[in-house]
Amino acid sequence: MDLFDRDWELNEILRNIERPIIVVTGIRRIGKTSIINVALNEAGIPYVIIDCRSLRDNYGRADLYRLISNALSSSLDKLIDVLRMIRGISIMGNAVEIRWRGKEQVSIAELFDRLNERRVVIAFDEAQRLRGPLSSEVLNALAHAYDFDRNITFILTGSEVGLLYDFIGVEDPSSPLFGRYFHEIVVERFSRDDSVEFLMRGFRELGIDEPRNILEDFVESFDGIPGWLVYAANAYVRGVRDFVEIKEAAIRETMSELENLIRAKANYSTINARRTTLVLRCIATGSNSWTKVTRCVEEFEGVSISPTSLSNVVKALERLSIIRDYQFLDPMYREAAMRLSIPTTIT
Repeated sequence: MDLFDRDWELNEILRNIERPIIVVTGIRRIGKTSIINVALNEAGIPYVIIDCRSLRDNYGRADLYRLISNALSSSLDKLIDVLRMIRGISIMGNAVEIRWRGKEQVSIAELFDRLNERRVVIAFDEAQRLRGPLSSEVLNALAHAYDFDRNITFILTGSEVGLLYDFIGVEDPSSPLFGRYFHEIVVERFSRDDSVEFLMRGFRELGIDEPRNILEDFVESFDGIPGWLVYAANAYVRGVRDFVEIKEAAIRETMSELENLIRAKANYSTINARRTTLVLRCIATGSNSWTKVTRCVEEFEGVSISPTSLSNVVKALERLSIIRDYQFLDPMYREAAMRLSIPTTIT
């Protein structure tokens, strides 16, 4: 399978595939999952990809084991000889069932130990979602496998880079993985020229005349983020010829994501939700330094803001990889942030 302009990333994964842990980071829609899929197919090693995106914040054991079961089911043809020998695992047709409670329950560490009987790669896509009630158990299992299961390589991907580092425990001496080396690969956006070539090649492969009238708009607005370029091109192929309409749809999608973030924060603190919205709005409208953000928020609130409180909001947005150095990493988030409504209820 061809992957446009990702030779370096693919080669980095393949060159380091014998290491215990590879970490792949990059903002949302940058193409991490596609890179992982192509690399693992090229590596020729049995692999399991566990998609953590659907895990809720306070996920339970059943949720986690369901994800693992689904991933193992997708790789059953490669691992059936090992899986059928593990006590507590049942194979029902094309589905793998894992017992997570009772006398024959299978711990995550035990599962890794048994999979270690074969050379295998286990990828956790959006691994920061594993933060939560069972994070210590998962980390302990990873650390155990790091030390003893030499036939397993783990790949951890993350769009919310700060949260992924928090999960791994990069700066936390109490983390089971603290001090253990991992090879990190950062996936960057396309250059302007590569964005143009990416779009032109895609249209040519579909036998469609290149829409030069809006091609520059695609490149200019979506800032080299492959997921958005594909989104825009697909909309054009479906018959949407108005660039403004395409861009508005992208903004609505990111606005929904930001609103979900604000809503989640409001469940814990309406003050934090309000301040997060204000910081997003201020940065989106040009407050590109600590001093400017502080002045902007205080002007809106009409009150002096605790530096610690405001700093926590900014750091949280940085850990989510929404902003860095008071700039949005995705221009669609900036557009969406300018339209956010300010929560009015404070408790």
